[in-house]
Amino acid sequence: MRAYAALDDRLVAVSNIRTGPSSREVLVGFEFECLAASRSRPEQVLAGTVESGLQRSTDGGTTWDTLGVFDDRVTAATVSPHDPDVVWVGTEPSAVYRSTDGGDTWSERGDLTDLPSAEEWAFPPRPHTHHVRWLAVDPQDSATVYAAIEAGAFLRSTDAGQAWEPRPAGARLDNHTLATHPDAPGRVYAAAGDGYAESADGGRTWQYPEAGLDHGYVWGLAVDSADPERVVVSAADGARSAHTPARAETYLYRRTPDGGWERAMDGYPEGTVRAVLAAGVRAGEFAALTNRGVYWSDDGGDSWSRLAVEWPEEDLVGRGLALVEDEEPST
Repeated sequence: MRAYAALDDRLVAVSNIRTGPSSREVLVGFEFECLAASRSRPEQVLAGTVESGLQRSTDGGTTWDTLGVFDDRVTAATVSPHDPDVVWVGTEPSAVYRSTDGGDTWSERGDLTDLPSAEEWAFPPRPHTHHVRWLAVDPQDSATVYAAIEAGAFLRSTDAGQAWEPRPAGARLDNHTLATHPDAPGRVYAAAGDGYAESADGGRTWQYPEAGLDHGYVWGLAVDSADPERVVVSAADGARSAHTPARAETYLYRRTPDGGWERAMDGYPEGTVRAVLAAGVRAGEFAALTNRGVYWSDDGGDSWSRLAVEWPEEDLVGRGLALVEDEEPST
């Protein structure tokens, strides 16, 4: 198992997570916003930046090239689970682009700002603008794409982004992370500044299972690869305690069998910024990227341990995390 971790100003690769992890910095000198990788191509990684477009490596981070002509911030990126050559990108101001050849050519997909709610969108630190914070492709339908607008909307397209549906009633507004699961058709998970939410019908209607979730500003989100009911989130009281290292106070929670939440802090440090979360390939595997390093759980969040790898001394905030499998399956 390998992890790619994007921090404020560098990208770190962590190898051999299960057997004896080691790390190396693979890209420095950029201001990062997001990260994506394909599990079917563990050597390929995509990193969105503030001023340097979308960076791509096809050799595990040894060499890099710049994709597209993105003059704006690249704030979201994902690789389609149906085809690793199909890559989706979101930017600031809010726009969505798609490539069907691995990132060599791009087309803008619809005009998000034509939607009725767009005039209400605003990102508090830069209130004159907004951006696509997360993109997720439905695992059952390659033409259905979900977009999280920070801040202002959850959006859906069912025709590969040619048109986007208006913001559905009841969806969260300050969306940070979205997730789907191949074993739960139609389910969408949303972590947002205004709380956690789930949809069972592809984002048309929403429920708010938050019993036991004592902190309402939810950022990180990951779903167990083997169990769509096992969910881990990172949450705080508000934006300052989630994002500011000097005032950080973020907690991990996991779903309980009865659908509620419980804190999952065994071995996980208090006083960290909001964690970026990712699920591993095997059942029960989760990783959490914080300003203090990468923490690992292989028991569904029962316990966590810091991966013993070299880590920058600076108090850097995590921007993106991806786990890929590069080991032979166990027999």
